[in-house]
Amino acid sequence: MKSSCVKALKSNGETLRKKLIEIGAMDRSLKIKSDDQFLYIPIVDRSLAPAGAKLAIEEFDAVKKPKTIEEILGFAPSYEVIGDIAVLLEESIEVGKAILKVHKNVKTVLVALSPVEGEFRVRRYRVIAGENRTETVYREYGFRYALDLQRVYFSPRLATERARVAALVGPNETVIDMFAGVGPFSILIAKRVKHVVSIDKNPEAIMFLRKNVALNSIANIQIIRDDVHEVSSNLKGQGDRIIMNLPHNAQEYLNDAMVMAKTGSKVHYYDIQPENSFEDAIETIREAAASHGRKIKVIGIKKVRSYAPNSYNICVDFQVM
Repeated sequence: MKSSCVKALKSNGETLRKKLIEIGAMDRSLKIKSDDQFLYIPIVDRSLAPAGAKLAIEEFDAVKKPKTIEEILGFAPSYEVIGDIAVLLEESIEVGKAILKVHKNVKTVLVALSPVEGEFRVRRYRVIAGENRTETVYREYGFRYALDLQRVYFSPRLATERARVAALVGPNETVIDMFAGVGPFSILIAKRVKHVVSIDKNPEAIMFLRKNVALNSIANIQIIRDDVHEVSSNLKGQGDRIIMNLPHNAQEYLNDAMVMAKTGSKVHYYDIQPENSFEDAIETIREAAASHGRKIKVIGIKKVRSYAPNSYNICVDFQVM
């Protein structure tokens, strides 16, 4: 089809292309074309062309839109992408091949063979398409996280929640991340605060956490490989803010949080609760505080995500008094 375009020497073409994209002038539905000397870059409107640009009208080919997975399969499969790995909950080689065909950034497709299980909350997987591996690098808010899905727990679905908590921290805070994993809370927060203490008892998670601290050039994270029960007394009264992201078992560590919390410390406590039982989580927290002669002030309760029918992963934000 014919379209207005900007005509530029090939030597200047890439600079001009970037400029046209920046100002919203390039017509991305049409393919750029060239001859021996010039590039012809289609634009959406002649009035948007930069001052002094040479304009022309040329014939262009349309950019072919890739087929969607739904168009290939006839239905929309459920999956999530972590780095360059796609994860299915139900095995389907057909779906795996379709994902690789549509998503050029995906190199491996896994199927989960188990729920999250065991002391270290990991899953078992099998490769059903693409490269034979479970390790990847995931990017979130400008940070990179190396991880192995079969050796550590990780959820990209908590990205928004991690950003919410990071936005609340103050520059002079010491933050204790009680169940740090590969570091998605700790590393995002570290750029904003004085000091972060990252704890995890999974040696594989600690190995990747160390790698990710280096990968992101972080210098203010203290890494502790141990169970929180074993180290909380060494961190008594040090936490300005405490993150308790262990939804099924966090209540078992509330006593440790009370030990590590300063007066005025803010705590982000994650739990799984039915729709009408959020107050149960608050009562559990109050009881733990009372056992240490302390009180709490609830700042807010947030539904982080749906976990099961009528059940939610929630976060109780509270202050230790």
